[in-house]
Amino acid sequence: MSGARIEPGGWREVGPFVALFARVAGRVQGTEPPAVFLTLGRHRRLFWGWLHFAGRLMPGGRLSRRESELVIVRVAARRESAYELEQHRRLARRAGLAGEEVAAIEADADHPGFSVRERLLLRATDELLADQDLTDGLWAELGECFEDRERIEILMLVGHYAMLATALHALRVRPDRPR
Repeated sequence: MSGARIEPGGWREVGPFVALFARVAGRVQGTEPPAVFLTLGRHRRLFWGWLHFAGRLMPGGRLSRRESELVIVRVAARRESAYELEQHRRLARRAGLAGEEVAAIEADADHPGFSVRERLLLRATDELLADQDLTDGLWAELGECFEDRERIEILMLVGHYAMLATALHALRVRPDRPR
């Protein structure tokens, strides 16, 4: 992958609010200010709308943080998104996923620590990424463990992170360096 197609912006390019937000986010994550924010922040109006939407999915969604991170890591691995994998490996660990569980998610392997709900989430993620749809059978199985609002959220979470992986790849956003 070549260098960034659009370099992360500084104070002038992203404005004081995005710059401050990125700086705080980097301190919380133990990295430099996240390039995802400083790159997408160059389009300020779109950035704030995207951030609000993304925050409604994670961390503000109905799924647990562990479940959300399980889905996000699977999407990042399937889409080969180095940036998202780097970000969400750390976040997954903070959300309670063990290192070997994260490795299993990335390798499409089963792990004895995964619950029935988590296995369903992984199946749904894989099917959505492969077919942009779910079979009626899997939809029914999801209905046994998830309420309707959670099923909507699953669809949106997978779609959002697939879209983000595409944007980060096409923009050639490099993973953030640790502090």
